[in-house]
Amino acid sequence: MPRKPTRHRRLMNYRPLTFSPFARQAARVASVCTINRQTNIAEPNKSPPKSAGDKLVKNSLKDKNEQSESSDEEEFDGNVQVDFAFFDPKADDFHGVKTLLQTYLDDREWDLSGFVDLILEQTTVGSVVKVEDDEDNGVFALVTALNLGRYMDHKCIIEVKEFLLKVSQEKDVIDDLRSLLGKEAQSVGLLVSQRVTNLPPQLLPPLYDGLFKEVSWATEDEPTEELKNSFHFKVYIIVSKVYKHKNADQKGKQNSDETIIYVKPEDEIFHKLSSWSFEFSLHTPQIVAHELRNYQQMGLVMAVKADKISTFQQQLQSLVEEES
Repeated sequence: MPRKPTRHRRLMNYRPLTFSPFARQAARVASVCTINRQTNIAEPNKSPPKSAGDKLVKNSLKDKNEQSESSDEEEFDGNVQVDFAFFDPKADDFHGVKTLLQTYLDDREWDLSGFVDLILEQTTVGSVVKVEDDEDNGVFALVTALNLGRYMDHKCIIEVKEFLLKVSQEKDVIDDLRSLLGKEAQSVGLLVSQRVTNLPPQLLPPLYDGLFKEVSWATEDEPTEELKNSFHFKVYIIVSKVYKHKNADQKGKQNSDETIIYVKPEDEIFHKLSSWSFEFSLHTPQIVAHELRNYQQMGLVMAVKADKISTFQQQLQSLVEEES
């Protein structure tokens, strides 16, 4: 089915989206810390050239910083003109995607390269976000959905399942999790979404809309019935990260701060729509900003039924429009 790209233009300030001023500021600080650790992928004027894989949406965006900075090394006038586009995953994206997913399973040593290979080989469902007409091969964002049953024999998927079962401490969800990872795996999609933290939020609705359209198209357009059926997802499992207040689990403890700060705004919507979720402690070294001194970064696993996706899309669109 043909993809018809459309272009959206708007003046915007880059800022993380959350539902309160405090969380907004804290998420902004968290973004800066993350960018400092990922300078090899977070430079706004870096990424790869336009290709035949261009699809769905292009965004011409202009970021005008209210406070431009200068130093002895360089002077920046506050204006960055970039043209983002969505592309089908391809082999050349290997290093960019691998960098984005470096801490997907916390600090665990696992077959990340094999995981990236699966993502890049599945070209009919999934997108990477790059900057058009640039010489570098940077990847700014990735979104895809992998069928846990289809790839059940791959080492990387086996290790993902083992990791999720190991970090799950919630007795109320462990049986359902085991079932989704086991006998029901053929109808479960692992929704993988990762990006640099300063990606313009206006890209999120078309990015997710594109993913779920592709899933729907794949149920009709894949060459075999087996492949078509592999995209009939009933549930999506999402692995993400949040910042949680250190006193959040203390009974009777009152504080004026947010209990959870969602660095990725869509995670709050997924969380509210999830059938169940659980958090787990992370061991990856973290840079803690002053604004986040009372918080710790936690892993978050969510199960979202496929029939909630249309609601998710509507709420994400509304959120971005309200905050723009």
